[in-house]
Amino acid sequence: MRIVPARDGGLCRIRLTGGEMSAAQARVVADVAKTCGSGVIDATNRSNLQIRSVRPDAEDALISRLIEAGLGPATQDADDLRNLMLSPLAGLDPHAIVDVTPIARVLLEQMQHDARLRELSPKFAIMLDGGERLAMLDHPHDVWFSALSAHRFAFGLGGCPPTSAEHLPAAASVESVHVPDLMNAVLHTFLDLALPEQTRMRDLLQTYSAEAVLDRVQQKLDFQLKQDTKDWRRPSSNAQLRFGVHPRRNEGAVCIGAQIPLGRLDATTLRALAEIAPRMRMTPWQSVMLLDVPVADAASSIDRLKALDLATTPNEPFARLIACTGSQGCAKGFSDTKADAHRLASLMPETGNVHLSGCARSCAAAHHVDTTLLAVAPGRYDLYTQASEPVARRITIEEAARWLARSTTDA
Repeated sequence: MRIVPARDGGLCRIRLTGGEMSAAQARVVADVAKTCGSGVIDATNRSNLQIRSVRPDAEDALISRLIEAGLGPATQDADDLRNLMLSPLAGLDPHAIVDVTPIARVLLEQMQHDARLRELSPKFAIMLDGGERLAMLDHPHDVWFSALSAHRFAFGLGGCPPTSAEHLPAAASVESVHVPDLMNAVLHTFLDLALPEQTRMRDLLQTYSAEAVLDRVQQKLDFQLKQDTKDWRRPSSNAQLRFGVHPRRNEGAVCIGAQIPLGRLDATTLRALAEIAPRMRMTPWQSVMLLDVPVADAASSIDRLKALDLATTPNEPFARLIACTGSQGCAKGFSDTKADAHRLASLMPETGNVHLSGCARSCAAAHHVDTTLLAVAPGRYDLYTQASEPVARRITIEEAARWLARSTTDA
């Protein structure tokens, strides 16, 4: 594990396996965030956590505590090899095609023990989809796998599972037992072919066709990939399912989802979440899914989430707002997006999703959002919808709220 500099101090990224941590681990994160930093914890759109404002003299102590809690990599220098995204309900959703958590464990173990894979970019991302009703299907991944059946997966390069005819089809399919070997072949083929500046699969695909890459992959395998997925489409997922109570495979317990306002927690709130459920999963919507909540405690648990100011229904303003760290924590940010988003929350109409980005990198939202406010100066934003050009320039938060109200009424 390592700590990187940010405008507000050291930033410690905690990669969570499948987004999950136990209540005991959550308490450790809350404790070290308070004692070694400012107590501020960010949820990320990769289902991970970040501890902000870590003091230089506390870095070693923080890392030691996290590793002792089981929140570090399996091998030294392998922390970046854990970007494997699962559904927040992986292994729990009774509607899923297959429980992917056993395969996920194998993939993560395999990757962390392969020294050559440390050449991959820390942003190199993999998705493993078991067909759960709740899944992030909009994030572009370097490699993705999606269940066709309990024994077979579709897979693709540089994108996400296709949900409509407009999306590129899957590259091929593979038996479940061969997923780890295929994953290994794909990653090593990428490293064989990629130039130093080609850090992501989409970069490599600018030089080589997907077919050419797959031909090289096939040469590393002792089984044949099937070209049988041309017409397959993955059923869509409704992001609103991240809210509320979900039944799970194991009767007697439920999962409960809620939105963390702007993806930011404090240590006290994280400790309180750890008192509600024995384990939890962070989600790619910067929200939280509490696991193993007794059925009898579901209603009171939702009340406790509301008391913590988490959004428990999709219509609440903070359920429809995304904001990056902004100028308070990032040198590239042009405005304090978190503060501006809090102002916007009190002015928003009853519908519509808004993303506030401090710069053009769009770190907080890798998926489609109805409206994007791109900061160009303190308190000033260009407003984008679907077009590549802004529909309004250098507007204030109040002007943005009025535009949103008009567009909602017109719709």
